[in-house]
Amino acid sequence: MRSVADIFVQIFRNLWAHKLRSFLTMFGIAWGVGSLLLLVGVGEGFRSGNKREMAEFGKDIMFIFPGRAPAVSGNMSSARFYLLTYDDYLDILKAPHVRNAAPMLSRNDLHEVSQWASGSGEVLGTEPQLNEISYIPISEGRWLNQLDNEQRRNVIVLGSELEKTLFPGRPALGATVLINGLSFQVVGTTPHLGHGDNLWLNMRGYIPFNVMQATFPIKTGDGHQNSISFVEYQPLVTADHLVSQEEVHKIIGRNHNFDPNDQDAFDEFDSIQESKMMGTIFDVMNMFLGAVGMVTLALGAIGVINIMLVAVTERTHEIGLRKALGATNRSILFQFLLEGMILTLGSGLLGMGVAGLLMAAMSTVHGPGGFDPPKLVPMSALLAIGSLTLAGVIAGLYPARKAAMLQPVEALRQE
Repeated sequence: MRSVADIFVQIFRNLWAHKLRSFLTMFGIAWGVGSLLLLVGVGEGFRSGNKREMAEFGKDIMFIFPGRAPAVSGNMSSARFYLLTYDDYLDILKAPHVRNAAPMLSRNDLHEVSQWASGSGEVLGTEPQLNEISYIPISEGRWLNQLDNEQRRNVIVLGSELEKTLFPGRPALGATVLINGLSFQVVGTTPHLGHGDNLWLNMRGYIPFNVMQATFPIKTGDGHQNSISFVEYQPLVTADHLVSQEEVHKIIGRNHNFDPNDQDAFDEFDSIQESKMMGTIFDVMNMFLGAVGMVTLALGAIGVINIMLVAVTERTHEIGLRKALGATNRSILFQFLLEGMILTLGSGLLGMGVAGLLMAAMSTVHGPGGFDPPKLVPMSALLAIGSLTLAGVIAGLYPARKAAMLQPVEALRQE
């Protein structure tokens, strides 16, 4: 039996003798594998970007907003508008499957003025536990505390963009901001939240709920001084988010006299359900891309089988001569099987390398919000390598067996 080095020399000599045919086959496999990894990488970048965007809101956040309650179940043409109240929030906080909750009073029509500039960001009145639900880091100073709320202190925490607007290039901490003429002391500021030019999260000012309710209640037009804009809450356990949502529905339905089973009566947002839906979309997309990749590999394997069968036909005389000189069936089988695996694995690894380099080059590119740069998924790479190995064995096995089974006398007769 010849040495392995001699076999490799012979394999590369045969591939070089049919350069164009080998190149086109390898290019097809490399293109398919590289495209597959790039598409999966883009999908994974979108998945991680979406997950990061959701995490910047907070963990396991759910919202309930004012809605429209139908007088007759299922008939929205007779629906009446209802507002949430502080009593709704207190009842939600006591629900068995609710871990935490915060009432929110929101006004976008207030005017903020500092010594140097003016602005018109969103002013939110809330309680201290909000930063246990939402992701609100502090860059300077502190967050609102319980004493601020109980003693109705006129203090404010500024979002990064509102801080830049009111205090351009100047320190904000300890300074005074006038909100519709009422003086508030800046006790804290937040860093930039979100990705890119995200203004709505950063053009905010947070003040104690009791202060907001007393001085800037939401305009209802019907004298409901107890009304709030919405409630933010968390389920006791992530897996029980639908149970906590059902409890909230029952509370709102009971307090506002309508059927809680009427889903059209609720305006809400469930970040947990959204994450699950996005995860399902990405899983289906990855399955589809995997199927495309398998088809690509199968087509590449067919191309390799054709090349190897042509090689067996062209080298019939050579095979007969080698067997007449003592080459075993095993050595012939090994050479052709190895040649098929080199074609598939070599081209696949080349495509994988090019895809990896492209993703590395794009790692510094910042896409729009919710999109991270493409990422090489290790599991996809391992599956690609395993599939390529299998395709190489399958593509080389039949031609290799055909070559090994040739009888020397019959092979030497062919020119």
